[in-house]
Amino acid sequence: MKTFAIPTREQVTPENQAIFDTLTKVVGRVPNLFAVFATSDHALANYITLSNGKTSLRAKEKEAVNLIVSQVNDCAYCSAAHTAIAKMSGFTDDQILEIRGGSASFDPKIDALVKVAKSITENKGHADHKVVENFYAAGYTQANLIDVVVAVGDKTITNYVYALTQVPVDWPAIPELVK
Repeated sequence: MKTFAIPTREQVTPENQAIFDTLTKVVGRVPNLFAVFATSDHALANYITLSNGKTSLRAKEKEAVNLIVSQVNDCAYCSAAHTAIAKMSGFTDDQILEIRGGSASFDPKIDALVKVAKSITENKGHADHKVVENFYAAGYTQANLIDVVVAVGDKTITNYVYALTQVPVDWPAIPELVK
């Protein structure tokens, strides 16, 4: 497989340079995966627009989706990145491991969310009907379900970019999930 070089600021378009500058201000650096998006003149801006779009999901809920989707898709990069972000969102190390394992016994609503996101991802959109019904029973709405699908799609994009590029993970190492 052809190796992807991580482009520097000087190697990307002026539009992507501006995004690199913003990322450096907000995150302190340009994460490797985002830099690889800048290999395309448009992908980085398009992805950031999607990722930062409005949603009915709270930040913590979106991180739960990011964690389980990255785990199902076996994305080491996104699992590491979203473990760090989930900690900043208030999840504990044990809660993060449990979410990555496919459940959240510490919060019945988050548990239903994790299970529906996992089922959507594993079944390519054809989620188990009982899992979807449990999602609604936990207090989520049809609008929330559509926002979960968008969140799954968002994370699947980065998971696939990592799978194809295998850029070095530049986030703190995370523990392997014991199955």
